[in-house]
Amino acid sequence: MPINTAAWLPGKGAKLHVGSAPFTSPKDNEIVVRNHAVAINPVDWIKQALGDLLFGWIKCPFVLGSDLAGEVVAVGGAVTRFKVGDRVVGHAIGMDPKVNAASQGAFQLHTVVLEHAASPIPDALSYERAAVLPLGLSTAACGLFQKDHLGLQHPSTSPSATGEAVLIWGGSTSVGSNAIQLAVAAGYEVITTASPRNFAYAQSLGASQVFDYNAKTVVADIVRALEGKTVAGALAIGSTSALACLDVVRRCKGRKFVSLASYPLSFDTLSDRQSVLVQFMAMMPTLMSFALKIALKRQLGGIRTNFIFGSSLMFNEVGPMIYADFLPAALAEGRYIAAPEPKVIGEGLELIQAAFAAQRKGVSAAKVVVSLP
Repeated sequence: MPINTAAWLPGKGAKLHVGSAPFTSPKDNEIVVRNHAVAINPVDWIKQALGDLLFGWIKCPFVLGSDLAGEVVAVGGAVTRFKVGDRVVGHAIGMDPKVNAASQGAFQLHTVVLEHAASPIPDALSYERAAVLPLGLSTAACGLFQKDHLGLQHPSTSPSATGEAVLIWGGSTSVGSNAIQLAVAAGYEVITTASPRNFAYAQSLGASQVFDYNAKTVVADIVRALEGKTVAGALAIGSTSALACLDVVRRCKGRKFVSLASYPLSFDTLSDRQSVLVQFMAMMPTLMSFALKIALKRQLGGIRTNFIFGSSLMFNEVGPMIYADFLPAALAEGRYIAAPEPKVIGEGLELIQAAFAAQRKGVSAAKVVVSLP
């Protein structure tokens, strides 16, 4: 049986500890991946900082991490899509409340992954580049395609134009980079926002128009761009995105729905020198004010909203549609780009804590990645 090692989260606020971990054999519908690259998402270091205030069902010690790419080393009895030796990218869902299993966290050498949460990758795609995909891809897919969100037409490698437009606020983020490509692959025109330095990047992914989210006239400018078009809804990414998207959707023709990927809070300023609970409680007035504004704008505009939980697609038809039906061919044919760019910190599980710090400092049109030997 292979030897496993993990970057364990020992407890709230504790630094990651690299140590031995059990090797878990796959169940019928699972595979085990020997990871060669993992990527960092804000939820990883936020969970470390907040402890039970976030995902309270998780009990330490635990293995965090959602994004991985590597080689299949074991397959379950009912698995037909993969064999040992296949190169794959996978979404590890150990932190999901329905799973809650350290064996399914990404920050270890061997991770158990659901068969329909993985996709084969072409030989030309490096593990480091592939690893940027999973959580951003899954979150975007939840917001765009789940029936309790925008419920858009599904993507394909040869899409037919729907004649409708989608607003994606935050197009250069990890979620936005995937949302643009998915919406275009589903036949929708994409209007998005980004900082001016990332305009060309967003357009390279398929956005037809890009607007500066910091511009004072951005809402009016987007409404003008959507004049005469039917809007299929909006996907709001970023702490200031929700209210702006509600304002746009209210003033446009089409579906009155905003799928929310972000809360109006930034955890980048959390300090190790002060009680995290005290700091979190200081954020509550902002959160309550946001909730009231959302409720008011929803009521006045007749708009529906829903918050995304990025692993929920694994329990409905969207997960298999993305990872089994769409992504393999889209990657193989070069019709889907593994985006954003990987920012590789170095090699080894020991560097994941440093990668948390790098992600916390902020990256633009990039995702922090750690290679594994």
